[in-house]
This record gives sequence, structure tokens and C-alpha cells, in this order.
Amino acid sequence: MLDRFYSPQITLGHLRCGPIGAHIDGFADLLLRQGYATSTARCKIQLVADLSAWLGHRRLGVKALEDGQIEKFMEARKRQRRLQRGDQRTLAQLLNHLRQAGTIANPPIAIRESPLDRVIRDYIEFLIYQRGLSQATIKNYAPVARGLLETRFGTGKLRLDKLRVADVSDFIFHASSTVSPRRVQLTTGALRSFLGFLTQEGMTTANLAASVPTVSNWRLSELPQFLETAQVEKLLRSCNRHSPSGRRDYAVLLLMARLGLRAGEIVHLNLENINWAAGEVLIRGKSAREDRLPLLPDVGQALAVYLKRDRPACSCRRVFIRMTAPHQGFSSPVAVCDIFRRALVRAHLHLPKKGSHLLRRSLATKMLRHGASLAQIGEVLRHQLAQTTEIYAKVDLGRLRDLAQPWPGGAR
Repeated sequence: MLDRFYSPQITLGHLRCGPIGAHIDGFADLLLRQGYATSTARCKIQLVADLSAWLGHRRLGVKALEDGQIEKFMEARKRQRRLQRGDQRTLAQLLNHLRQAGTIANPPIAIRESPLDRVIRDYIEFLIYQRGLSQATIKNYAPVARGLLETRFGTGKLRLDKLRVADVSDFIFHASSTVSPRRVQLTTGALRSFLGFLTQEGMTTANLAASVPTVSNWRLSELPQFLETAQVEKLLRSCNRHSPSGRRDYAVLLLMARLGLRAGEIVHLNLENINWAAGEVLIRGKSAREDRLPLLPDVGQALAVYLKRDRPACSCRRVFIRMTAPHQGFSSPVAVCDIFRRALVRAHLHLPKKGSHLLRRSLATKMLRHGASLAQIGEVLRHQLAQTTEIYAKVDLGRLRDLAQPWPGGAR
């Protein structure tokens, strides 16, 4: 496989020497499958060959990599001023490749806990075994608990008995300045749980859970934020459809703007989910729910152009792939949100909230203005409960004004 990156005139025997030599062709195959450029792949292969030679000079086998020899090799290259940016990542790729091939064993999990880490670990165990909470709830609660302690104590000594009501209030105040009321409610709920845990375990003497304030967030109290139709089109036009990444981003934004897909649904969209013959796309949404949506002409055309011209060749079945190596699917919905935020910047749209959900809400608002019922909107957005769609009844301000009663004592 090495010959895929080198011309036939180059002798490759020196790259296959040493204890890792027998595995370097497999590593080169990995680099080829992940879409690395020839120059980048050659640098990575040479680094692995150097590591193999280094092990050979010390009469060490490939199994020695299990004993932390990578760190010693890196130190040696650093002393020789040969350490390059990206070397550590390359060697991590090599170790992962050798572990997956069964050549070396997975490393034992070394746990180096700080006092703060131990408190959070004990809190998580409390939530699991005593409260019986779900993993989703734990993922929300644990970062809040850690955030409170890190804000109060930083890198200093953890003195839980020094926690005060003012520390809790300040933490909530700073959190509320950047997130929605609903998120603040989650934060206060997590704080009550964590502070109650500290009291129950005797880590604090005062019951600080009672000091956490209640956050008001009445249902349907706010108007849903959305983009006007002209703004949505401006956002789409901001994509450079003369570049591969621009055509990919255009297809991503169209799926949100025309079909109302969530960021997570776009991330997990697979090639087999698109039925070109039937003109529909299968969406796997929340709670393992599956829905089929029509593949609108402009959406289908944008997807076809991206898949035919720009999608990197790789074994991954995801529709949307990273444009740079390693070629793999987006790691999380954050990648889709970043595409949306970059488009906002290009379109010079300055909004208080910049989440990609705005396009989903914009689609619902557009449908309502064109006469769609709330039930029809809920069907397109795949809401499980009719109450979820009710908030869009508030976006038609003209009709709301007709329903409004005169203010007592006000002007006629």
C-alpha cells in the first residue's frame, strides 16, 4: 500500500524496517481511506518509520509501545529539534490502528482524580444509584455542579464548607446573562440537586439548596424568534456554490430551511436514507422515531450536486463528511450550528440568538403565513405533541391585534 504514495522509482524497503515495519502498509492504507493528501501521508509514514527505527536501535519490539515508549520517542525528537506540529496526532493514529488490529493491547485506564473530580464522581454515583436518574439528566446536572465548584474555587484548594449563598447567587446571575430562561431553570434545578447532595453527605453544614431561587418561565410567554423569508434566502445566497465546502453548506442549510430538519438529524443522515426513486428522505429523529419527508426539487438538486461533485470518497455512510482528512462524518450537531453561524456572518445578519433551530422556526412561521394550520405545521416539523406547535399561533401579530381588547383608560 505504500506505493500508492510514492513513485515506482523510489525504494521503500527502509520504511518497512524495524518492529513496526510489518504494519506500516496497513497504516498507509488507513491514511488512504481517510483521504489524506500525498504530501501529508508521506510525512506521517516517515514519522512512523523513524519510530520503528528508534525502537529497533533499542532492541524493543512493537509491544513496547504499550509501556509509554511514545513519550520517550517524542522527547528524543524534541531534543533533536525534529518534533513537528501534528506528530503527536499521527502517533495517536498509529496506536489506535495497532490496537484495532490486535497488535497491541488497549491501555489500562489510569484515573488521576483531583478532589473536585472525586466530588463530581460521587455526585454522579448518587444520581445513578440513589436517585435513579437517566443519563441525559446526569449529563445536564454534572457540568452545572462542576461549573459551580470551578467558579468558586478555581485551581485552589476545595473548601466546600466555604460555599456561601452569595456564591450560588452569583453563579446563577452570570449563567442567566447568556442563556434562555428555560436553561436557567435547568441550572437552578441542578444546583438544588447538587447542594442537597453536599448537605446529605455532610460536606456542607448549611442547606444551601434552600437558597436557590425559583426562575419564572411561563409557557408560551415569548414570541418565537425566526428569520423573515428574505433573510432566509439571503442566508442561502451567502454560500459560495463555486467551492466544494460552499456547495456542502448550501445543501445543509437547505435541509433546515425547506424541510425543518434539526442539526442532529442532519448529522446522522445516511446515504441509504435518501430514496431517489420515490423522491423522499427518511429522517431518524428523537426517541428512535422515523419519518419520511418529500425530497423537494431544490433540496434534491443541491444534495445530488454535493454527492456527485464534492463528497469525499470514504467508507463512512454519512451524507455529510468533513472536507479535510480524516474524512468522516460530523462529530456532533455543533458542526451544523457552526455552518449556520458562519452563514449568518457572511449574510451580515446580526441576531440575538444564533442557533440553527432558527431555520426550523422560520419554516413554521412561513407556513403559517401562507395559510397552513397548526396541525399541518406540527406534521412537517414532526412534533409528537400538539402543544409543541401552539407557540407559532403567536407569530401572526396582525390577527393577535384583532383579538386584543382595548386597554382600560387608554387612548381610543
